[in-house]
Amino acid sequence: MNKIKDSLYGFVVGDALGVPVEFRSRVYLSDNPVTEMIGYGTHNVPPGVWSDDTSMTLATMDSIIKTKTINCNDMADRFCSWVNNSEYSAVDIVFDIGMTTSNALKLYQSCRDANTCGSNSIVSNGNGSLMRMLPIAFYCYYKQPSESEIFEIVKKTSGITHAHEISVMGCYIYVRYLMNLLQGKDKKESYNMIQKLSYSMFTDETQKVYQRIIKEDISTFDEVDIKSNGYVVSTLEASLWTVLNNTNLKDTILTAVNLGGDTDTVGAVTGSIAGMIYNYDDIPESWIEKLKKKDYINNIITEFYNVITQLSNKNSLSNASSRSRLLNNGSNKKVNKNKCSCLCM
Repeated sequence: MNKIKDSLYGFVVGDALGVPVEFRSRVYLSDNPVTEMIGYGTHNVPPGVWSDDTSMTLATMDSIIKTKTINCNDMADRFCSWVNNSEYSAVDIVFDIGMTTSNALKLYQSCRDANTCGSNSIVSNGNGSLMRMLPIAFYCYYKQPSESEIFEIVKKTSGITHAHEISVMGCYIYVRYLMNLLQGKDKKESYNMIQKLSYSMFTDETQKVYQRIIKEDISTFDEVDIKSNGYVVSTLEASLWTVLNNTNLKDTILTAVNLGGDTDTVGAVTGSIAGMIYNYDDIPESWIEKLKKKDYINNIITEFYNVITQLSNKNSLSNASSRSRLLNNGSNKKVNKNKCSCLCM
């Protein structure tokens, strides 16, 4: 449970630190850097309030808790509960939602099919699905699906709102990077493993969009070359660049937020990675103290942990049972390694 707590709290504090200065320029934040958990500003909300990033992440966790699987319609229902009823929010109001996400959820409420409501448009590649992929990384780590199944899970869950493959590839890279960290690899080794992955499921054109991450070394770029806007590629680049160029949690998250632009999402995504690399105890106590609804966050962490570890145990038992049947039935029979019950409904 520690890594879930470490990473989710890193995510939430990164989000909340970024909320008051969202859309502020890098020049402005260079002169007026964020160093503590402040409030008001852009969205006029108190200190410690999180945005859509955390709300949709909590909704995703709650869906996995309730369904014990990846059910895209259920996730979409919970996203709609957030939009329509302010569930999963910090202050019972919805003050920040992306256009692509908003349009997809409106369509979902009409068609009731989460597999068809996400936008495939090239101009709909904001970071609205990337920001809610943290629970998917944990699910895949514990469930241990095959390589192709990880891709399908990411594709379908991203596709609830963002179905274009540029968005899907960004989510896939992020999920695989987190899974490498969960396997005990350090941040640089995890990054090297990302570069060695096959991305043949994506077009050459889409792979080129991520060239600075998968073919070059994003950590070697100068800050001036790192964008921190709402484009999914920019958010992922900014987060990895920040993580790879800092050596502690506090500096990592503050560097991300002070890049300016889409500060809440860049802060949240970076915070999730930093939390996993370091730990909860490295988060400044003053940041934690100001966070809203900590009891709720703690409860959902516990429930989520209990569910995904049960899934892990069932998966282990299922694998053991399959091996046993294989031995009992003779070694000349093949096991279908591609069969999996964890794909989206």
